[in-house]
Amino acid sequence: MAELPETAEVADMVEQALPDPAVHVAAAREIARDVLVVPDRGVPLVPNIGIIGGRDAVLVVDTGLGPRNAEAVRDFAADHARGRRLYLTTTHFHPEHAFGAQVFAGAATYLVNGDQAEDLRERGPGYLEMFRQLGEPVARRLADVVPVRPDHVYDRSHDLDLGGRVVRLRATGRAHSRGDQVIEVPDAGVLFTGDLVEAGQFAIFPWFPPHDTDVSGTRWLAVARRLAARDPRIVVPGHGEVGGPRLLTDVCDYLEALQRETWTRRDAAVGEQAIADEVAELMVRRYPQWTGREWIGKGVGCLCSEYADGEREVPAGN
Repeated sequence: MAELPETAEVADMVEQALPDPAVHVAAAREIARDVLVVPDRGVPLVPNIGIIGGRDAVLVVDTGLGPRNAEAVRDFAADHARGRRLYLTTTHFHPEHAFGAQVFAGAATYLVNGDQAEDLRERGPGYLEMFRQLGEPVARRLADVVPVRPDHVYDRSHDLDLGGRVVRLRATGRAHSRGDQVIEVPDAGVLFTGDLVEAGQFAIFPWFPPHDTDVSGTRWLAVARRLAARDPRIVVPGHGEVGGPRLLTDVCDYLEALQRETWTRRDAAVGEQAIADEVAELMVRRYPQWTGREWIGKGVGCLCSEYADGEREVPAGN
């Protein structure tokens, strides 16, 4: 199991005591024909969860944090399915998105890309312990988590036929995590992005050297640009309000500015902490309403590392 940050470092990630990260399935709403979102309601560590239906099957996107949340999602999806087959996929391996998959065993087929399957196996146990440090409500939700293996692992892409509707699962390559994937419903113009996109929040950079350095700012920007070029009608972010293509534009603009301001200061031989302080002040002025300010410095650290590694050009893609 990979080592992860000490308790004090994890505590610094949160600005205040976290509330119970409970998923409320009663708040689900339909955003397109037979495409539902169970919203996060602005609660930390609650993701936007998707329910996508076809004639023969229903796909669930993300589980919520822990078995109790996932049971509510599973039961809600089964009721919505009315006898249709159930599938489960997760946008990436982080606990609030995937650490309830165990309760779908026997009820749904769980499928993810190969990199995410490796993340679940290699990083999952460490992240479970790290998230348990985030307070009693979170630890209680994670008390009975049992890691599970996906039923089906694909390489880079998988087209899932739900019956009269094909849903596209696409691995993006290393960005927010090593195993990120997006879920596209082409006939509805809907794109589920996981934490590649947040609404009204600074991008979450899980940058914890030397314990975890899988996040890549340059590759994340390349992925965001590719997603924006698809021009989806509806974007479901990992956290925050469902919106339109402007959400993708916002992510591109922020990551571009973060990279530019960080690397300009590195060119001038400014120290990393001074860069983090200056860039954070600049970004807060630019996006005063956004939450998650603690992640700006993590993003600066990641991009400083990529500057040092010679990754001076944003790659065209993976």
